[in-house]
Amino acid sequence: MTETTVSELSFEAAMAELDQVVAKLERGEVALEDSIKLYERGAELKAHCEAKLKDAEEKVEKISVGSDGKPAGVQAVEGL
Repeated sequence: MTETTVSELSFEAAMAELDQVVAKLERGEVALEDSIKLYERGAELKAHCEAKLKDAEEKVEKISVGSDGKPAGVQAVEGL
């Protein structure tokens, strides 16, 4: 597991690392201090993934659908 800054990770990379963290913690083969560090890293990764998903959902919601059921474009966002 690399110690790349969580904010620099793509969603896919963060999920892959989170899977590794969970697997290590579930095996219980990690010392207590290392478990705490892994848990903290996992919490950061989880928050990052949730933020990425929320951002993607907001982008999808902005896509308008035409009368033919096909995407017609992106709605303007207020304040931008």
